[in-house]
Amino acid sequence: MAVSAERLLEELQIFGLDCEEALSEKLVELCALSGQDEEGLVSELVAFCTSKQKVSLTAEILGSFEYELLSKRTSRTKAGHGASRDGGHAGARDIVSIQELIEVEEEEENLLNAYTTPSKGSQKRAVTTPETPLTKRRVSTRSPHQLLSPSSFSPSATPSQKYASRNNRGEVVVSFGSAQGVSWSGSRGAGNVSVKVLGCPEPLTGSYKSMFQKLPDIREVLTCRIEELGSELKEHYRIEAFAPVLAPAQEPVTLLGQIGCDSNGKLNSKSVILEGDREHSSGAQIPVDLSELEEYSLFPGQIVLMEGTNTTGRKFVATKLYEGLLLPFYQPSEEEEDGGSEQTMVLLACGPFTTSDSITYDPLLDLIAVINRDRPDVCILFGPFLDAKHEQVESCLLTSPFEDVFKQCLRTIIEGTQSSGSNLVFIPSLRDVHHEPTYPQPPFSCPELPPEDRKRVQFVSEPCSLMVNGVVFGLTSTDLLFHMGAEEISSSSGPSDRFSRILKHILTQRSYYPLYPPQEDVAIDYEHFYAYAQLPVTPDVLVVPSELKYFVKDVLGCVCVNPGRLTKGQVGGTFGRLSLRRQAASASRRSPCVAAQVVRI
Repeated sequence: MAVSAERLLEELQIFGLDCEEALSEKLVELCALSGQDEEGLVSELVAFCTSKQKVSLTAEILGSFEYELLSKRTSRTKAGHGASRDGGHAGARDIVSIQELIEVEEEEENLLNAYTTPSKGSQKRAVTTPETPLTKRRVSTRSPHQLLSPSSFSPSATPSQKYASRNNRGEVVVSFGSAQGVSWSGSRGAGNVSVKVLGCPEPLTGSYKSMFQKLPDIREVLTCRIEELGSELKEHYRIEAFAPVLAPAQEPVTLLGQIGCDSNGKLNSKSVILEGDREHSSGAQIPVDLSELEEYSLFPGQIVLMEGTNTTGRKFVATKLYEGLLLPFYQPSEEEEDGGSEQTMVLLACGPFTTSDSITYDPLLDLIAVINRDRPDVCILFGPFLDAKHEQVESCLLTSPFEDVFKQCLRTIIEGTQSSGSNLVFIPSLRDVHHEPTYPQPPFSCPELPPEDRKRVQFVSEPCSLMVNGVVFGLTSTDLLFHMGAEEISSSSGPSDRFSRILKHILTQRSYYPLYPPQEDVAIDYEHFYAYAQLPVTPDVLVVPSELKYFVKDVLGCVCVNPGRLTKGQVGGTFGRLSLRRQAASASRRSPCVAAQVVRI
């Protein structure tokens, strides 16, 4: 298996991990030692550096990683030999397995006792030794009016030492616009801010049945998107007609289609295919030669317009790639312009709201303190609120149902911020363990929300287009930057910013998730995707939280923000804040985002 040092360095750059060029040979050696390709080794290396809170790769860190890699390999080998010696024996059972057996026995006894006359001495004493703690059925219920009490749902609610010992609280790590003189505090109050959801034509408001879609239905959605974008591109660039993808052509022709990969592997410059539209090409596919293109940026699922030649009908040689088109920006009414002339402060925070080594929600409590101090007009909070990837969730160590833990967390946020008067907007995540994991996600359901809080609390879907005082926000909690960054290929004659390219794709493809096929952990219902995951207009502000490095960028007139996550492993993360002021109507559009910052919690 040939391993490329350049490919390794490119993969590291995707995750923002700096690496000395002198270490590239060592990385190639580790690939051969572990038997992995570039992507597999970099994935393990990024996970290792994240756990050690390292942002750059040095010889010392690489030595530690090599030692851990060899240790894991040795332990797997020993485990394999042990399993082969044991043969069909199950081996020693752990404490959790023993506890499960005891529960099963208790249930069988209770079932038998239901059909017999209970005797005086037949009651079984509860097993409460230190090795076998009380089961969930014996845990006493807590008061529903109680605020966040981690000890009520976790037996090991110990605060994170690394998080508590951080020394960079409140540090501004990114600034955008004219931040000087901006007051980072709200002044309107919840009753004076207009917050409403935009839909295409209606927003997603409730749950729906999933897992019933058929392949023809998926193809119908993809075809409709190709035809809709194709017709607008055709009109804008004044193209007479599209040619079939398989028709031989000695003269330059223009093709419409969707980018795909010729195999199940990762897209590269040699594996690009173009799947034509239904009207002109009947969905036929043709390999694409990109060697004649000076610049390009492509990803699977991208709808493109290409010009080139197809001399044999078997391969299309692309010579020109047409630029995608933006939707128009939202034009506020006169009333919205009058109401938007004052400053509006918006706070953005994305989960997880706990550190990976604790379930105490200390970062969330610190965020509530920031909200009460700054009193932002609107707080937009992205999930996960109870992370499916948290080690206590994965290990089934919580003693309360996931839904109860989430409701306790939700009640803490709502009651804890009452004094601030801020509007609260909650957006679910595919990593919320208690919520429906299909994309697009319906809003959280909270029928027990007190009447006095309903005016300032809003639950919206994932993804969502939200209007705040005439300023349109595009919101998604799915890590689209990470997903598309791993699949996108590009070539450029000069310096090029990967984040800007991906954000430009999102805006010009007019979709909150233009990647197809999606990542394995994203289950898309395409019927609802077509109805609820498209951009109704080009947003003034696009918020795309990601594991990748935080930023604030102006892309094609849209201010794009990655506020980061509130926690990064065992340490504190970041949140974002925006200062908005709708400008007076003029010939040239001006962004309503006056200033933006990313701040450490």
